[in-house]
Amino acid sequence: MEKTFVYAFEEGDGRNKMLLGGKGANLCEMTQIGLNVPPGFVISTEACLAYLADPNRELPAGVMDQVRMHVTGLERKTGKTLGGADNPLLVSVRSGSAMSMPGMMDTILNLGLNRATLEGLIRQTGNERFAYDAYRRFIQLFGKVALGVADEPFDEVFEAAKQSAGVKLDVGLSARDLEGICGQFLEVVERATGAPFPDDPHAQLEIAIKAVFNSWMGKRAVDYRREFHITPAMANGTAVNVVTMVFGNMGEDSATGVGFTRYPDTGENRMFGEYLVNAQGEDVVAGIRTPRPIDALAEEMPELHRQLVELRDKLESHYREVQDFEFTIEKGVLYCLQTRNGKMNAQALVRTSVEMANEGLIDRRQALLRIQPQALEQMLFPRLAPMASHRPIARGLPASPGAAAGRAVFDADRAEQLGRGGQPVILVREETKPEDIHGFFASRGILTSRGGKTSHAAVVARGMGKPCVAGAEGIHVDVRMRQAFVGEHTIREGDLITLDGTTGEVYLGEVPMIEAEFSPELDTLLGWADAAAGLRVMANADTPEDAERALRYGAMGIGLCRTERMFNATERLPTVIEMIVAESPADRQHALDKLLPMQREDFRGLFRAMAPRPVTIRLLDPPIHEFLPSEQQLVEEIDRLRHLRDTVQGMNILSDAVEFIYRGGTDHPSVARLADPRLVEEAIDKKETMLRKVRALHEVNPMLGHRGVRLGLTFPEIYTMQIRAILEAAAECLQEGLEVHPEIMVPQVCTVQELKRVKDLVSFIRTDVEERYGVRLAFRFGSMLEVVRACMRAGSLAEEAEFFSFGTNDLTQAAFSFSREDAENKFLPMYNEHGILQDNPFEVLDVKGVGRLMELAVEWGRATRPDMKVGICGEHGGHPASIAFCHRVGLTYVSCSAPRVPIARLAAAQAALDAAGGTGTQSL
Repeated sequence: MEKTFVYAFEEGDGRNKMLLGGKGANLCEMTQIGLNVPPGFVISTEACLAYLADPNRELPAGVMDQVRMHVTGLERKTGKTLGGADNPLLVSVRSGSAMSMPGMMDTILNLGLNRATLEGLIRQTGNERFAYDAYRRFIQLFGKVALGVADEPFDEVFEAAKQSAGVKLDVGLSARDLEGICGQFLEVVERATGAPFPDDPHAQLEIAIKAVFNSWMGKRAVDYRREFHITPAMANGTAVNVVTMVFGNMGEDSATGVGFTRYPDTGENRMFGEYLVNAQGEDVVAGIRTPRPIDALAEEMPELHRQLVELRDKLESHYREVQDFEFTIEKGVLYCLQTRNGKMNAQALVRTSVEMANEGLIDRRQALLRIQPQALEQMLFPRLAPMASHRPIARGLPASPGAAAGRAVFDADRAEQLGRGGQPVILVREETKPEDIHGFFASRGILTSRGGKTSHAAVVARGMGKPCVAGAEGIHVDVRMRQAFVGEHTIREGDLITLDGTTGEVYLGEVPMIEAEFSPELDTLLGWADAAAGLRVMANADTPEDAERALRYGAMGIGLCRTERMFNATERLPTVIEMIVAESPADRQHALDKLLPMQREDFRGLFRAMAPRPVTIRLLDPPIHEFLPSEQQLVEEIDRLRHLRDTVQGMNILSDAVEFIYRGGTDHPSVARLADPRLVEEAIDKKETMLRKVRALHEVNPMLGHRGVRLGLTFPEIYTMQIRAILEAAAECLQEGLEVHPEIMVPQVCTVQELKRVKDLVSFIRTDVEERYGVRLAFRFGSMLEVVRACMRAGSLAEEAEFFSFGTNDLTQAAFSFSREDAENKFLPMYNEHGILQDNPFEVLDVKGVGRLMELAVEWGRATRPDMKVGICGEHGGHPASIAFCHRVGLTYVSCSAPRVPIARLAAAQAALDAAGGTGTQSL
């Protein structure tokens, strides 16, 4: 039997989006549930993949035979004929993959027009202007998409015609104007291709099908899939949808528009949309004209607005998801041209999830699963400070919320170049086109002077979670001059501007921003997530301020406090250096005695902020030379000091200089002391002592050297001070009536003997603290697992450790024998690009290697201690895919940076729901 490549809307399976694409599957389903969809058919993604695999780029055998058969079916349903001079059938040829990629692939409208069918269309409609308008659109779209003709020659002809006619908008052009434009467009194509424009509608259709298939591998589509991590398993190839044309540009009783069943920027439960009278659909999304809000249709065409509300309700109740739909009104008749799940920003996703669950449209499980955890980042971005004194210079449509500041850039290539170089940029355009997608990725925000909330710029920005201000008509953008003009203001390329995508306001300069706040809906959703999750979500926090911030994000405790961060504080670094350069244990203890009250206060602040939640404190981990200046820096400083000393002594005028400086040159004695030779010599001695210590501490590979527990056992007085500070802080909090749960974690462990020695030290200090404070301390003692041998000896380590925490950053380096900094700067991008590694293992947990070590360690550790608490505190603790793995292998918690806590909470819930087959927990 011949393989089926083509399906009529009445017969296609609306659930099979991998075969029919999202657009085609939904057109089939809408047709089958009785919505008014123009007749059409779908050419499958299988045909696309076979075509792309053919080196000669020929359609698979049988495809065009099936297409011609289905065209005959359309002719029968409509009473029209493709290529017929009396009653011509015109069709659109549209792309559509399994996952929505708005604007990334190609569409051709009005296919089937030539000089003969044009005359038939004029006779059929009695509307000469409409027919020529449809023809000029077809020539340009077909020329660009199917024949590779650039937009600019068409645009130049069109703009010249508008100037000649004295009109600003295309609707002001007459039939004669448009007839002239059509003739010039045909000449543009012939000059560019060296051949006449193809007149045979059947040949046009085959060329168009191939062009749409080719667009699957177009640059913007490939960039989009890479940016959004769309794999072949998620969407592979595009279908082609051939749909009978209906026209929104047949007069004042015709219109075209885009609607959302709810507001895509806020989630408000009210239909949102935009439309244009006497226009085709591309005019709305291309941003060529600024459309009207859908509410205005209630006054302009009240009965059509009522039907549109009815369509909105049917779509949402059927798909049980917010829908983004396109419609056309042709001479008072409403048609639905497509629907898809609406692309919304995180704020709208969260609100609609909660409200749709409360309305009974979906359950709580679906509410949690419909949001990608990473999307929550959008809700955690800063917003403009409400008390900022800046005044906006322009206002447009708030097309995608959030705030961003950056350098104005007027083309996508430049934005990509600067953005990849680390500069914050704002892409400024008259209107954006799909070809600008690479500039979107590199920009902090997007500003357009034309277009509405459903324009290409707005839709793509919302999908990316980037702020966008669209249709700022007070701004004149001159792309060639790389400038924009707003009243008396001029924005030049490189000028700093700020966008507020929530209000639509544009500012000169950088406006101060403040942290985002949780919405009530996000609190509700994350509460449901916590109830569903198996993993607890902790935060990495080093100060009481960090801890309070983590609590605001919903952290259930601190999974990692890095004590070395406390040593770096400006006021205590000199004491830390004094401790490091000490030549004797007594000198070292003298410095540590000064550090003890500082550390004790640090820990007390953390315990107070987090009570009664657990706080895991890692003892000193990095090599101590990291707290000292580099050898090169010290050598240079010593050279400068010696030069100062030798210069002053050589001139033999030191005393006179001091007298002059002190009495005549300045009244500030510190200036005189700068030239005191005794102070210079003291400074040289200190720097030389430090230099000797730096050289003595030098290691060939410090990340594998004298650090962590090795340092703590070599210099036990350091760990003694830290342990005492932890336990005394806990004792003081207990005396205050606080419930505290400290956890002492030993880093870089590779043998149980190391743990035993530190544990003995802890026991000794505990006895002393309990006696002095008159309290009973309760805490856990545990180990980081970041050394491969520690994972292999987890069963033995569990005899001493009450908890494990995987330090996956170091464990990944050890497992791969990669230095993270060198690997990411030199060869990892190439490895990822060529598929040697699928992901950067420092961003996405390597479950096959590092993950296997973790799995074994969990199994062996719990064989010794069944109630072993096990967590992860590396960067992977906030990555959704890594969190799913942690759930599968039975970890107790994950710990991540505070802003990623909400992401981890949702990811933990989704991991539990997926593992349970979507059934969730009783509390849901």
